[in-house]
Amino acid sequence: MIQRMATDAGNPIPRFPAGFLWGVSTSAHQIEGAADEREPSVWDAFTATPGRVKDGSTASVACDHVHRHREDVALLAGLGVNAYRFSVSWPRVRSENGLDFYDRLVDDLCAAGVRPVPTLFHWDLPADLDWLERDTAERFAEYVALVADRLGDRVTKWITLNEPAEHTLLGHALGVHAPGKRLLFDALPAAHHQLLAHGLAVRALRASGATDIGIANSHGPTWAASTEAADMEAAEFYDLLLNRLFADPLLLGRYPDGIGELMPGDVEADLKVIAEPLDWYGINYYAPTRVGAPQGAEIEFGGVTMPAELPFSVREIEGHPVTDFGWPVVPEGLTELLTTFRDRYGDRLPPVVITENGCAYPGVDDQDRVAYLDGHVRALHRAVAAGVDVRGYFVWSLLDNFEWAEGYARRFGLVHVDFATLERTPKASYHWYRELLRAQGPTA
Repeated sequence: MIQRMATDAGNPIPRFPAGFLWGVSTSAHQIEGAADEREPSVWDAFTATPGRVKDGSTASVACDHVHRHREDVALLAGLGVNAYRFSVSWPRVRSENGLDFYDRLVDDLCAAGVRPVPTLFHWDLPADLDWLERDTAERFAEYVALVADRLGDRVTKWITLNEPAEHTLLGHALGVHAPGKRLLFDALPAAHHQLLAHGLAVRALRASGATDIGIANSHGPTWAASTEAADMEAAEFYDLLLNRLFADPLLLGRYPDGIGELMPGDVEADLKVIAEPLDWYGINYYAPTRVGAPQGAEIEFGGVTMPAELPFSVREIEGHPVTDFGWPVVPEGLTELLTTFRDRYGDRLPPVVITENGCAYPGVDDQDRVAYLDGHVRALHRAVAAGVDVRGYFVWSLLDNFEWAEGYARRFGLVHVDFATLERTPKASYHWYRELLRAQGPTA
């Protein structure tokens, strides 16, 4: 069954270029546990509030990765990936001996022949900090310098931030993620300060000698609900807000028209920092978004209530299967996204790495996930064949984990985790991915 699912009409998945990076991703707050061994984060306060997380759970134990990381490194080695994207917990680093865990993890990854690719911020902000405050960007740069000084002798590939768009939208504009603020467009300073933190982090990493730095931004095609002018205008605004707002400053050194004047501080000076050159650009892709004119009522979409006062409405994409999360499965959207970015940014777009791509489905015999990944890897190869310079692909995620406001109800892992016993069981998709990597041949 695995071999059949790994082919399309009898044809194997095409070979990717030599040196292609094949990996899996996780994040600290979602898998580490050991909450009593680190300082608190905004997510600890958020999950302690009744009603914030759908199943009432917290990540205090999660997958207990801090105490079981050697078991998880063995899973990585068995999978055959050549890279592992994890995140460093800022609250853990601030605790006594907090960097010791990452020292051990990086050592064990290197011994297993798996390249460590740390993300320096994946939403778990220390509880006493606030992205609405400019000073948080400065504090972030100090923390990055500390991590680079400790791990930079073994880590060569770095990611500054994960998905500032979602962290701004869900955490600061809509209030459905930590820190739980519902500011709508008054959340824009949080976006600006994260982008500024990214630029300062790039400078800190360069000062430490790093030469392979990127960011993990989430992007997807925006499809207008119709050709009516109101729907087209709403889709263009949504694309600006979720795609261009977080790519233009990094790649072009400017905000889209009308946005810069809404940002705090000396924006022109900050943009020079934000646009520090990148060695590669990370993209997290899950699905396109279909957008139309506002409908004058709240809309429930993908587990998030979209307020009526937004100048757009998110619509269902029909004619495609959906994941357990209700997200449409549209592999061709990945090809469209990458060719659009190539055309939009031209030679300002550095090489691309897909830093996340995955889906939520239940069960260990997860053939739906196998089909999803098979389709998306093929779509990625079509983008490569079309001339997009793609250097790597990371599946989200290695392990079932704490899925933010969804708690433990949504399972994205290649490895099943029994959250009562913490037993790990590789799924059908784990074995499929392992066979894909074997078929791709040596990747060094």
